[in-house]
Amino acid sequence: MAKVKCKGYEIRDDLYYDHDRNLWVERIASNSVRVGFDPLGVEVSGTLAQLVMHPNLGTLCRGDAVGTLEAEKFVGPLETPLGGRVVAFNEAVISDPRRIYADCFQAWLFELAGVQSEELATLVHPTDVTKDFEERVETYKRAGVLSW
Repeated sequence: MAKVKCKGYEIRDDLYYDHDRNLWVERIASNSVRVGFDPLGVEVSGTLAQLVMHPNLGTLCRGDAVGTLEAEKFVGPLETPLGGRVVAFNEAVISDPRRIYADCFQAWLFELAGVQSEELATLVHPTDVTKDFEERVETYKRAGVLSW
């Protein structure tokens, strides 16, 4: 696991990122991934109050709701960055979302199986992560979402 500093945040440069949903994606097997909030997602959502995951999900498409998120600055669906079947939830994080603040890369949210490798191409590739993250930070600053 390689962490780098970028615009005041520590990010991992060995993961894929969904910059529209502020999520990281880690390949854990040939067709399985683990998903969590990236540091910017944690920052722009504000204090997390509750994560509620939908039980008994079938096969999902990119953008389908896996659950709902209630936070200081956002209330709405938690969408999957890739298609697949949810095979695990991180119950420790669901029961205490504050764990995400200690290390968002350890506090994964859910795992997907049946992910198509080609679909990873829709995400920010690890080699482009620093540039993309810098651009997202600047976009949020211009929009007034980040004040520093």
